[in-house]
Amino acid sequence: MSTLVVQIPERRRLSARGAAVPEGATSDLGTEYAYALTGDGLALTGHGQAAAALLPKAATVVAMLADSDVSWHRITLPKAPAARLRAALAGVLEEALLDDADDVHLAVAPGATAGQPTWVAAVDRAWLRAELAALEKADVFVERIVPASWPDDPPSGHFAESGETRADGAEPGVLLHWAHADGVASLRLQGALARALVPRPAPAGTRWSATPGAVAAAEQWLGMPVNVMSRPERALQAARSLWDLRQFDLAQRTRGARALRDALRKFMSPQWRPVRFGLAALAAAQIVGLNLWAWHQRSSIEARQKGIQAAVRAAFPRASDLDIQRDAAAVAQREVQALRTLAGKPGENDLETMLMAAASAWPADRPAVDTLRYESGRLTLAAAGWSEQQLAQFRSVLQPAGWQVESNGGQLVLSRARAGGRS
Repeated sequence: MSTLVVQIPERRRLSARGAAVPEGATSDLGTEYAYALTGDGLALTGHGQAAAALLPKAATVVAMLADSDVSWHRITLPKAPAARLRAALAGVLEEALLDDADDVHLAVAPGATAGQPTWVAAVDRAWLRAELAALEKADVFVERIVPASWPDDPPSGHFAESGETRADGAEPGVLLHWAHADGVASLRLQGALARALVPRPAPAGTRWSATPGAVAAAEQWLGMPVNVMSRPERALQAARSLWDLRQFDLAQRTRGARALRDALRKFMSPQWRPVRFGLAALAAAQIVGLNLWAWHQRSSIEARQKGIQAAVRAAFPRASDLDIQRDAAAVAQREVQALRTLAGKPGENDLETMLMAAASAWPADRPAVDTLRYESGRLTLAAAGWSEQQLAQFRSVLQPAGWQVESNGGQLVLSRARAGGRS
C-alpha cells in the first residue's frame, strides 16, 4: 500500500537577528511541500517538492513536523477518562507550557499507561490546524502526524542544514537534532552549547546521521564518520514510528464518502491481506459451486427431456423424430388427438365433452339452455336470470374437474383451466 510522507514547512518565527524567514513557512497557494513516496514503507519510490495540489496520490498520507515545531514534556499520565484526558493533561502541564494550554495541541506517546511516566508532545494548535486545512483544501487528507524525531534510547543525532540565511550573507549553518532519553533538542554546531549538552563520548549505541550537505561539518564536529541520510529517507524513517499526533480534537472524524474511503484503504492495507484472500477464495468457491450446480441441473433436465422423447418415440413410432426433438409434448398431444378422432371419441375440448360437463353441473331449477355457441375449445351458454348462488354452485362443480367458468352479463363461458391457475 503506497504511503506519501509530506514535510510540513517549519513554523514562521520572529528572528532576533533579522534573519529571513525560511521559505515555505506559511501554507498558502504558493507553498511547496517536500515529500517522500514509498510503496512498502521501506524503500523510496519517489521524492521531490511540489504544491499541495500537485502532490502524488497515495493510499495513506502521513505529515511530518520539523524538530523545532514540537516540544516534549515528561509527565506521569493522569488517571482520567478518555473524554477528560486532554483537560487533565493541560492541568498537569500548565506551568511547563510557554503558551496558554488552550493554544497548544497535545499528544500522548503510543502505548502510554495511566499512572506511569510518559512523554507528551506539544504543538501550536492554530498553526497545525491551518496546515492541515491547507492540505485538505487540495484534497490531501492526512491520516497520521508524526514528529521528525522523538525521545529515544539509545540516542540519535542527525545533522542537517538549518535552512536560514544568515544576516552577513554567509552559508547556512548546520543544526544537530539530538534525540535522547531526556528529550529532543535542536542545537547549532557553532558555539559551546552543543558541546555542553551532547555527552562525549556519546552513549553506547548512539546513531549518527547527516544530510549530504551537512556530512562534512558533522564529521569534523564529531571527529568520526556518519551515515548519510537524505531528507526523504529521514521522512520515511519518521513515518515508520508508532507516533501519531492526531489525537483529541485533531483526531480524524470521517463521515460519508471519507469514511468509505478510509475503510477501503484499511481493507487494502497489508494487515487485511489474509481477509482479502479469504474473501476471494470464498467468492471463487461460490462461483465454482454455482457452476457445478447449474451443470448438474442442466444435465438432469436434459436427461428428463431425452426420457420423454424416448417414451414418445416408443408410443408413436410414426411421428417425426425432428418434431419430437422440438416439442415432444405437443407431438404426443397431437398423436393422441388423432387416435381419439379415429376411434370416434371426443377430446377434452370437443363440443360433446363440454356439453356433458355443463349438463352435469346445470342447476335443477333452471330450464334448458336457450342458445349456445362453440368455438375452439370455448362453449358459450345463455344464462340470463341466474342468481349468484346458482353461478357459485355451477363453478364449484366444474372447477375440480379442471374447467373454468366465466360470467359475462347473461352468458356463461366454459373452457379448460390453464396450467398454474385461472386465467
